[in-house]
Amino acid sequence: MEPCVTFNPTELIEMAAVLGGVVVTGVVGYLAVRRARAARRRQIEQAGEGAPGALAEPEAEAEAPEAETPPPPSRPALKVAPQAAAPELKREPAAPQPAPGSAPVPVPEKTGQVIPFPVPGPVAVPVEKPTAAPAPVPARKKKDAAALAPGLAKTRSGWISRLGEVFAGRKELDPSVVDEIEKILLTADIGVRTSQKLLEEIRQSLSRQELREPDAVWAFLRQRTAEILTLETQEIDFGASRPFVLLIIGVNGSGKTTTIGKLAAKLVADGKKVLLAAGDTFRAAATEQLEIWGNRVGATLVRGKEGADPSSVIFEGARRAATEGFDVVIADTAGRLHTKTDLMQELQKVRRVLGKAVPGAPHETWLVIDSTNGQNAIAQAQIFTQAMQVTGIVLTKLDGTAKGGVVLGIADQLQIPVRFIGIGEKVDDLRRFDPEEFVEALYQTN
Repeated sequence: MEPCVTFNPTELIEMAAVLGGVVVTGVVGYLAVRRARAARRRQIEQAGEGAPGALAEPEAEAEAPEAETPPPPSRPALKVAPQAAAPELKREPAAPQPAPGSAPVPVPEKTGQVIPFPVPGPVAVPVEKPTAAPAPVPARKKKDAAALAPGLAKTRSGWISRLGEVFAGRKELDPSVVDEIEKILLTADIGVRTSQKLLEEIRQSLSRQELREPDAVWAFLRQRTAEILTLETQEIDFGASRPFVLLIIGVNGSGKTTTIGKLAAKLVADGKKVLLAAGDTFRAAATEQLEIWGNRVGATLVRGKEGADPSSVIFEGARRAATEGFDVVIADTAGRLHTKTDLMQELQKVRRVLGKAVPGAPHETWLVIDSTNGQNAIAQAQIFTQAMQVTGIVLTKLDGTAKGGVVLGIADQLQIPVRFIGIGEKVDDLRRFDPEEFVEALYQTN
């Protein structure tokens, strides 16, 4: 028989106190945890129900200042259109409540709540005033090379066609072809200096693989021709001054008088009031020709007696143009005197006299050259440019010569722009020189 364990009253009281403390602590802890979980659950539910309202509240605050200043661009989501309903947020089911006296139901731990961003409705965006669409750029007109081509037929046959024969039937070029090209360029009266310049550029280019084919060399020559003829110069504005004084110089027989007549016809057709000053008083036929042209086109002629001082006639013409409201004065000059020195001195005197009659005159000085003279035309141009400030070249009689390559030598060596070219007898055959049009007509194959 086992001995009976007895406790004294003091021990029983201590044990009861310990057990009571444990029970009370457990109950209090349980109730505290349950209440905290219930409060957290209600907080989450309230946050879910109040989310749309929370997003809509800033709109009410922004309504007052919106009339004065627009909301900053960094807050694009604050403003929601009134007609756009806020998206319905998905609510989680409430956790089941434990029965009284039963063990608490465990609630899964929440790592966080993801609230979907509301689908944006139509937002009021400030509408900018429509700006006027830029005017369409008109397509560039194709150059009328077909009208120019007949006047350059002889130049093309004597120069470009012969170059084409050198390139024809070849699949690859070799340096020996350069000798043939050199002969053609020299016989086209381009000039030794310009020909050597082109040949050197060809030799350097032949060392590159892309310029070994005939088509590439042909395109290279065409491009260089256009570049040489294209000089940086402004278009002539005959209305820049009133009267606008144009001085025409050149040797006899180059086509000065005919050029003046055709140019006067073009200006009168454009509505200009033109005066012709017959300054070539040493050649009676020059004055008679200008008189015929003046009567034909409706231009006024100022002339002097045969053998009169050319400067006095031109001075009188310029003074009359200034007082009677003429738009343009075209002054003819002598092309031959007893010696070359006398001619240049007379031209310089004419220039000084014009400046006294009309301040700033002459506004343009054009040298008329007969293209049939070939390289001699380049020599004439050099002499005139040494004595006069030549601002433009008029190249005549291109339709009657195979030496039209002189235009390339003049542009390259003298750096003077070609203003007009003559390709026939008609008024329209005096054409403004367009480098692109000229090259297109020169290099065309049909």
